[in-house]
Amino acid sequence: MVQNKLRDAESRENGQTDIESKSRELVESVKQHHEEAAKRRKQERQDTDESLKEVRKGLAWNRMTNRQKGVTCVLLEALGFSIMSTAIKLTGERIPVFEKALFRNLVAMIFAFIVMKTGHESFRPKKGNLTGLFMRSIFGTLGIFCNFYACSVLLLANANMLNKLAPFFSIIFSIFLLREKPQKVQILGVIIAFTGMLCIVQPGEFASGDFVPSVIGALGGASAGFAYTWVRKLGLHGENGTLIVFFFSVFSTFACLPLAIMNYVQPTATELCFLVLTGLGAMMGQVFVTKAYYYAPAREISVYDYTQVIFAGFFGWILFGEVPDALSVLGYVLIIGAGVGMYLYNRRHAPASTS
Repeated sequence: MVQNKLRDAESRENGQTDIESKSRELVESVKQHHEEAAKRRKQERQDTDESLKEVRKGLAWNRMTNRQKGVTCVLLEALGFSIMSTAIKLTGERIPVFEKALFRNLVAMIFAFIVMKTGHESFRPKKGNLTGLFMRSIFGTLGIFCNFYACSVLLLANANMLNKLAPFFSIIFSIFLLREKPQKVQILGVIIAFTGMLCIVQPGEFASGDFVPSVIGALGGASAGFAYTWVRKLGLHGENGTLIVFFFSVFSTFACLPLAIMNYVQPTATELCFLVLTGLGAMMGQVFVTKAYYYAPAREISVYDYTQVIFAGFFGWILFGEVPDALSVLGYVLIIGAGVGMYLYNRRHAPASTS
């Protein structure tokens, strides 16, 4: 009988223990369930907030006209290329120009390749265009070398302004290459722009350290202008614009590669970061310039590209304490004024010419 009582007591004790254990498990389960529910609600709120942000962005972008989208993209393109030129200068003169250019061209090549592959575009140029593709690539690459050297040595605003002479040089080269007769307003624009170039180069200061780099920067603008003229000729012959960019990127990358290897300088961690930033800035510029001219024609938005000089001047002032002299500022005014004047003229006369 005593043993039976002991077994009953033990059984009751075990039962009580089981109840307590199950109660604890139930409490833990409920607690865990509440915690998981709280996490889900928090995640849902975050997802909702993100979705609302995306919707607001989308609504703001969708409310824009195509011209406004084009202008926005040109401004972002100008910012991207000014970041590129600033990164070139931040890298310093220790890293050779060819090594800097390699990073810029490699990124452009990858970007152009992705665009062509995703768009299922042909990598084969049209018959008779191969010479034009090589000419565009040779002078485009030369223009990059000159511009990168100028950015490394000159005031950022000066280097970027000299590069903006390309459209004016293109008017001259079009006379010989495309047999185009320039209009009087174009001739006047070229004269004013070249006067502005002389204000920046300042030939009277031949002995100064900036004269030769300024001449090289102007030659970079001339090379780019000749390259752009070949782009126009290729376009008239029906060549795909993306293929022109890809061919140029491949050519310039492989042109830079042996020169970069022969003159290779091991970059420090800081210099490597700036080299990568050079490529990223170039990619940003390339992406948005492509989008800009998708949304709107050049006559509507090209004038806003001069904001690159403003961005570059701002970065030069903030990061390097650069302040251009009065003669250089006069040069900016003349070149930008010539560009704006031609833009307004072309825009006013575009409807009559296209109707």
